Amino acid sequence: MSLSKSVPENPATPLQNSTPDYIGLVKFLIEPFLESPESLSIDCERSPARARAWIRLAFEGADKGRVFGRGGRNIQAIRTVIQAAAQAVGESVNLDIYDAQGSSSSSYRDSGSGGHTGEKQVVRPSSLPKPTPKPRP
Repeated sequence: MSLSKSVPENPATPLQNSTPDYIGLVKFLIEPFLESPESLSIDCERSPARARAWIRLAFEGADKGRVFGRGGRNIQAIRTVIQAAAQAVGESVNLDIYDAQGSSSSSYRDSGSGGHTGEKQVVRPSSLPKPTPKPRP
Protein backbone atom coordinates (compact mmCIF):
# COMPACT_ATOMS: atom_id res chain seq x y z
CA MET A 1 0.00 0.00 0.00
CA SER A 2 1.45 3.34 -1.03
CA LEU A 3 0.81 6.42 1.10
CA SER A 4 2.62 8.89 -1.12
CA LYS A 5 0.53 11.43 -2.97
CA SER A 6 1.16 12.24 -6.58
CA VAL A 7 2.19 15.82 -7.17
CA PRO A 8 1.45 17.52 -10.50
CA GLU A 9 4.57 18.42 -12.46
CA ASN A 10 3.56 22.07 -12.86
CA PRO A 11 1.55 23.03 -9.78
CA ALA A 12 -0.04 26.46 -10.06
CA THR A 13 0.18 28.37 -6.82
CA PRO A 14 -3.30 29.73 -6.20
CA LEU A 15 -2.02 32.40 -3.81
CA GLN A 16 -0.03 34.12 -6.53
CA ASN A 17 -3.03 34.48 -8.82
CA SER A 18 -5.57 35.64 -6.24
CA THR A 19 -5.94 38.42 -3.71
CA PRO A 20 -7.35 38.05 -0.21
CA ASP A 21 -10.93 39.06 0.54
CA TYR A 22 -9.94 41.53 3.25
CA ILE A 23 -13.50 42.68 3.89
CA GLY A 24 -14.73 39.12 4.42
CA LEU A 25 -11.72 38.25 6.56
CA VAL A 26 -12.09 41.31 8.79
CA LYS A 27 -15.83 40.73 9.12
CA PHE A 28 -15.21 37.09 10.09
CA LEU A 29 -12.62 38.11 12.72
CA ILE A 30 -14.37 41.18 14.22
CA GLU A 31 -18.09 40.29 14.29
CA PRO A 32 -17.88 37.76 17.16
CA PHE A 33 -16.66 40.57 19.45
CA LEU A 34 -19.50 42.97 18.62
CA GLU A 35 -22.80 43.29 20.49
CA SER A 36 -24.35 44.83 17.39
CA PRO A 37 -22.62 43.36 14.31
CA GLU A 38 -24.82 45.46 12.02
CA SER A 39 -22.92 48.56 13.21
CA LEU A 40 -19.68 47.26 11.64
CA SER A 41 -18.58 49.21 8.59
CA ILE A 42 -15.57 48.05 6.55
CA ASP A 43 -13.85 49.73 3.62
CA CYS A 44 -10.88 48.35 1.71
CA GLU A 45 -8.74 50.35 -0.70
CA ARG A 46 -5.85 49.00 -2.74
CA SER A 47 -3.06 50.90 -4.43
CA PRO A 48 -2.95 50.75 -8.24
CA ALA A 49 0.19 48.63 -8.09
CA ARG A 50 -1.65 46.23 -5.71
CA ALA A 51 1.30 46.11 -3.38
CA ARG A 52 -0.54 47.82 -0.52
CA ALA A 53 -4.03 47.67 0.96
CA TRP A 54 -5.75 50.00 3.40
CA ILE A 55 -8.56 48.63 5.54
CA ARG A 56 -10.78 51.05 7.42
CA LEU A 57 -13.35 49.79 9.88
CA ALA A 58 -15.79 51.45 12.24
CA PHE A 59 -18.04 50.11 14.98
CA GLU A 60 -19.88 51.34 18.05
CA GLY A 61 -17.69 52.74 20.82
CA ALA A 62 -19.29 50.41 23.37
CA ASP A 63 -17.70 47.43 21.57
CA LYS A 64 -14.21 48.92 21.65
CA GLY A 65 -13.15 47.06 24.81
CA ARG A 66 -14.16 43.66 23.47
CA VAL A 67 -12.56 44.22 20.06
CA PHE A 68 -9.28 45.45 21.50
CA GLY A 69 -9.21 42.97 24.37
CA ARG A 70 -7.12 43.06 27.50
CA GLY A 71 -3.85 44.79 26.73
CA GLY A 72 -4.77 44.93 23.03
CA ARG A 73 -4.40 41.17 22.59
CA ASN A 74 -7.51 40.65 20.45
CA ILE A 75 -6.78 43.43 17.98
CA GLN A 76 -3.13 42.39 17.77
CA ALA A 77 -4.17 38.83 16.87
CA ILE A 78 -6.55 40.21 14.23
CA ARG A 79 -3.77 42.39 12.79
CA THR A 80 -1.44 39.39 12.67
CA VAL A 81 -3.95 37.31 10.69
CA ILE A 82 -4.60 40.16 8.24
CA GLN A 83 -0.89 40.82 7.78
CA ALA A 84 -0.23 37.11 7.19
CA ALA A 85 -2.92 37.02 4.49
CA ALA A 86 -1.37 40.08 2.84
CA GLN A 87 2.17 38.72 3.00
CA ALA A 88 1.05 35.47 1.39
CA VAL A 89 0.32 37.42 -1.82
CA GLY A 90 3.19 39.90 -1.52
CA GLU A 91 1.15 42.84 -0.20
CA SER A 92 1.35 44.96 2.89
CA VAL A 93 -1.71 46.10 4.78
CA ASN A 94 -2.67 49.09 6.91
CA LEU A 95 -5.59 48.82 9.37
CA ASP A 96 -7.33 51.98 10.60
CA ILE A 97 -10.05 51.71 13.23
CA TYR A 98 -12.63 54.48 13.68
CA ASP A 99 -15.58 54.98 15.99
CA ALA A 100 -19.12 54.97 14.59
CA GLN A 101 -18.99 58.75 13.97
CA GLY A 102 -15.97 58.36 11.70
CA SER A 103 -13.37 60.02 13.90
CA SER A 104 -10.05 58.37 14.54
CA SER A 105 -7.94 58.77 17.62
CA SER A 106 -4.47 57.59 18.51
CA SER A 107 -5.88 54.77 20.64
CA TYR A 108 -8.02 53.54 17.71
CA ARG A 109 -5.40 53.86 14.99
CA ASP A 110 -3.00 51.16 13.83
CA SER A 111 -0.20 51.93 11.43
CA GLY A 112 0.33 48.25 10.73
CA SER A 113 3.73 48.22 12.38
CA GLY A 114 3.05 46.63 15.71
CA GLY A 115 0.43 49.11 16.78
CA HIS A 116 -1.11 49.44 20.21
CA THR A 117 0.06 46.81 22.64
CA GLY A 118 -1.14 48.34 25.87
CA GLU A 119 2.38 48.58 27.26
CA LYS A 120 3.41 51.74 29.09
CA GLN A 121 6.83 53.26 28.74
CA VAL A 122 8.29 55.22 31.63
CA VAL A 123 10.59 58.04 30.65
CA ARG A 124 12.89 59.28 33.39
CA PRO A 125 14.45 62.70 32.96
CA SER A 126 18.22 62.49 32.69
CA SER A 127 18.66 65.16 35.36
CA LEU A 128 17.28 62.88 38.08
CA PRO A 129 19.74 60.54 39.77
CA LYS A 130 19.24 56.84 39.30
CA PRO A 131 17.78 55.13 42.34
CA THR A 132 20.30 53.23 44.43
CA PRO A 133 19.42 50.38 46.76
CA LYS A 134 19.57 51.14 50.46
CA PRO A 135 22.08 49.12 52.44
CA ARG A 136 20.51 46.55 54.71
CA PRO A 137 21.47 46.53 58.39
